[in-house]
Amino acid sequence: MRPIRKMKLLHPSTCALLAACSGAIGAVHAQEATGAPAAANTDDNMSRVVVTARRREESLQDVPVSVTAFSADQLSKQALPDVTALALSLPNTTLKASRATNSTLTAFIRGVGQADPLAGFESGVGIYVDDIYLARPQAAVADIYDVERIEVLRGPQGTLYGRNTIGGALKYVTRKLGPQRDVRVRATVGNYGQRDGVLTASTPLTDTARIGGTFARFTRDGFGDNLTTGKGNYDKDVTAGRVSIELVPNQDLFVRLAGDFTQDDSNPKNGHRLIVGRTSRAPILDDVFDTRGNLTKALGRDQEVRSYGGSVTVEYTVDSAWRLKSITAARRDKSWAPIDFDALPVVDMEVPALYTNRQFSQELQATYSGARLQGVAGLYYMDANAFNQFDTILAGAVPTSTFTLGDIDTKAWAAYVDGSYTLAEGLSLSLGGRYTVDQREADVLRQIYFGLAGSPRMGNPNAILFRTDTDLRGGLLERKDKKFTPRVALSWKMNDAHNLYASYSEGFKGGGFDPRLNVVGTRLPIATARAGYAPETIETTELGLKSAFNGGRITTNLAVFHSDYQDVQIPGSIAIDTNGDGRDDSFAGVTTNAGKARIKGVELEAVANITPSFMVAGMYSYIDASYREYIVANVNVAGQRTFQNTPKNSANLRASYDIPLPVMGHNGRVSLIGSYAYKGATSQFETPSILDQDSYRIWDASIVWTRADGKVRAGLHGKNLGDEHYKTAGYLFPTLGNEGTLTAFYGNPRTVSATLELRF
Repeated sequence: MRPIRKMKLLHPSTCALLAACSGAIGAVHAQEATGAPAAANTDDNMSRVVVTARRREESLQDVPVSVTAFSADQLSKQALPDVTALALSLPNTTLKASRATNSTLTAFIRGVGQADPLAGFESGVGIYVDDIYLARPQAAVADIYDVERIEVLRGPQGTLYGRNTIGGALKYVTRKLGPQRDVRVRATVGNYGQRDGVLTASTPLTDTARIGGTFARFTRDGFGDNLTTGKGNYDKDVTAGRVSIELVPNQDLFVRLAGDFTQDDSNPKNGHRLIVGRTSRAPILDDVFDTRGNLTKALGRDQEVRSYGGSVTVEYTVDSAWRLKSITAARRDKSWAPIDFDALPVVDMEVPALYTNRQFSQELQATYSGARLQGVAGLYYMDANAFNQFDTILAGAVPTSTFTLGDIDTKAWAAYVDGSYTLAEGLSLSLGGRYTVDQREADVLRQIYFGLAGSPRMGNPNAILFRTDTDLRGGLLERKDKKFTPRVALSWKMNDAHNLYASYSEGFKGGGFDPRLNVVGTRLPIATARAGYAPETIETTELGLKSAFNGGRITTNLAVFHSDYQDVQIPGSIAIDTNGDGRDDSFAGVTTNAGKARIKGVELEAVANITPSFMVAGMYSYIDASYREYIVANVNVAGQRTFQNTPKNSANLRASYDIPLPVMGHNGRVSLIGSYAYKGATSQFETPSILDQDSYRIWDASIVWTRADGKVRAGLHGKNLGDEHYKTAGYLFPTLGNEGTLTAFYGNPRTVSATLELRF
């Protein structure tokens, strides 16, 4: 049982803040989503839900793609804190903060993803903000604010979305500004000292120009304590903002200039040791959110993440059939990350790190909407750089600090087209293809210095160099990958209530270079190092049925899929013995292209509007993912490997009951909302370990009052009411250092919060 000291009471000033503040309650732009197919308590239900899964507006029920949409109203009602919370109600989807981070995203869909955030590795799930691809996972755990809807597409999206969407795509769609002045404020208070505030305002400048912006603060004390530093562990201190100017000179032209920033000043997030210290005999702490980590700075700075970007979007309607669109965007982020692997007050295995990323992208689109033919074609270009440098400070017989540098330049070009043609009444054929060129150049440097004070580049100018393990700079690492990824789908709308589709699609993720290359320690041939790792590809066949019953009161989405996954990119690090004394004294990056894998599964989402006031929604997914060829030292070890972050079974059940309830003379309704989520056993890596998580269950509940005119909403929300402790990630190096490293990170414990939202 957790000590009472962890259940922090609301401060009186917090209660005053709740009473004084107000919150934004968005107009429902699509019908209410549930985490199953989007729905509202209306007879026509899902038919009105509009998504842009195929880069053009379509009904959710008509698009032959596995997609789930969450409206702003639904996100508000459930008080979901950030995008990772969506995973509980999504089939075959894992979204979580990466180990030792607050805002780096790890995403897996249908067994495909990427857990390593280092330069040189890229996600298998594309993250988009207003159709702008985020090339790096840092700062991608976005708090939910200023949103119109969120769409999650499952399965390879290589034709329309291209880069690194072989597992799927997550689309964050922000609200467009309205023609009238609009002010919204949302305040949230909760246990663990949670205090959040979001202020949104927009106003017309002229008949053709509008300006708006959002400022947000998200703060929370730690779920646990750092017993060495005295600071909170798993705390939150995030500031974010967005501003946009929209120009509408006439009904055919729309221009948006937008900018956003995020600043994360939370404390370093340290893990919980699962083993007793080998030398110190330090015991395992009782509270899984407590730690003893002593590393607080990287390059002399506290933990900090900065992210900002800007974009210009131009949409022009040529005529009733043609529309043109241009998206120009640039982004940067920088992270100072002190990572204490051993989570002890001694210096045993510590990694102060710096990550910087930049990207520029340009996309041009042409959309055609005719009587029988609809489609989109486009050109895409991206120029990006991912850079990291870090020390691995390791105690042992000979204490050392290993400096690692990875500097990866990427240029990508693509051309794509996707169209749907009506062959006969209710029968349509979709064809699409994308040709992609990925070009990468990398500099990799690895040096070992004596002592535990770090390397010159990380702040120790007096460091003494022991040896250089790897120096592959100056254009030695370069590769270019090309791929055509087609998609074909046949859709038969048997009647207004049932839409049957079958599709075949391919996905592609380019090859690259492991920034932790250790040529000396692993005796890796230079030719092999220079070749890097190969691209990975996937081929997916899917059969789906989208149905509505009883006048739309009951809706179901069913999909069955089969994927052949080849040359799977699996990065990792292993402990090695570099001097032959029988003791591991260093590490090496090991990136494997597992030859073949097979993934098959089923997904069911359903909504039942039992009465106009009572709604039940559910989701169940099953996936069978297994390696067929996984060569290690010329031996196929596929039978000994598992898919990480891919629970075999997942389920969600949610119910909502509305009761008319006037408050202070205003008509309104109170919504009683409850949800249950189940996640099956989950592997953290490809090999079984103590870090793997058994199946677990999460219970949530909310009571929300909404005024009839939609301008006031107040709610009380409980998350993880059973206070389930479940591992989400960890570090596994038990043979390194004097103490050994085996640390775990956990999902959020029980939280209770109150929200108040007003719209003026």
